[in-house]
Amino acid sequence: MKWEGNRQSDNVEDRRGTDSGGGSQPVLGGRKIGLGTIVIALLASWLLGINPLTVLGVLSGGGHPPAQVQPHAPTAHRPPADDRMAQFVSTVLADTEDVWKDQFRQGSGAAYQEPTLVLFRGATGTACGTGQAAMGPFYCPADQKVYIDLGFYETLKRDLGAPGEFAQAYVIAHEVGHHVQHLLGISDQVDRQRGRVSQVQYNQLSVRLELQADCFAGVWAHHAHASRQILEQGDIEAAMNAAAKIGDDALQQRSQGRVVPDSFTHGSSAQRVRWFELGLKKGNVQACDTFSARSL
Repeated sequence: MKWEGNRQSDNVEDRRGTDSGGGSQPVLGGRKIGLGTIVIALLASWLLGINPLTVLGVLSGGGHPPAQVQPHAPTAHRPPADDRMAQFVSTVLADTEDVWKDQFRQGSGAAYQEPTLVLFRGATGTACGTGQAAMGPFYCPADQKVYIDLGFYETLKRDLGAPGEFAQAYVIAHEVGHHVQHLLGISDQVDRQRGRVSQVQYNQLSVRLELQADCFAGVWAHHAHASRQILEQGDIEAAMNAAAKIGDDALQQRSQGRVVPDSFTHGSSAQRVRWFELGLKKGNVQACDTFSARSL
């Protein structure tokens, strides 16, 4: 992936080494949004002997509604100038800003509200509760921030078999996709269905929300490459490999040896690849309407 020398975003908070974690239980607002549920499920299964489906169910709304907390905000600063990984994610974030500014302006004339990317280590306070590294990257709609412990990328490479810089960029673009959903009111519509529909039905809505974020990540890649030629040979394959590795069916088969479709919250490997690829090919938000699609 070609990224060095491109603009870096100013919307990056570096809390590494200064976090207190907020002191509350690891909850993420009204619902977990992002790739991170897979990491909790895997770690719980491997380390604690907990069924990953139980963890996934709780994080996607199957357990008691989490308390809303406003933890103490730790001190934040700009990442060090010589931190290559921080430079990378800052550049990817800037690229998403450029793409979504254009998309919002062309689509509705509205101004795109840029999210903040928070780098942390271990645990950090958020407006949605305490975030922990084991959750993986996540988006908190209450403060419009994407949170990531950069150690997740080693997990993505070592434990999930998804290496490569563009696979890492896909992770950021997916979480920014959830921010776009928040700005468009889509995620709020899904959240309002909590308690009104069965858990299986809510899981199905969650799948459509996650697949749309995958598609939005593809929209970003489409326009970023058209404008700045960021893609190199093998990059698309790396992103689709990452999407496939974190499909619910692949994770369930790996962790427990069987697949339970009714418990899916993010979509199957094939579905995640398909929607990312669709966004990449079409390059527009309208193509990402997973909620109207008869077949995912």
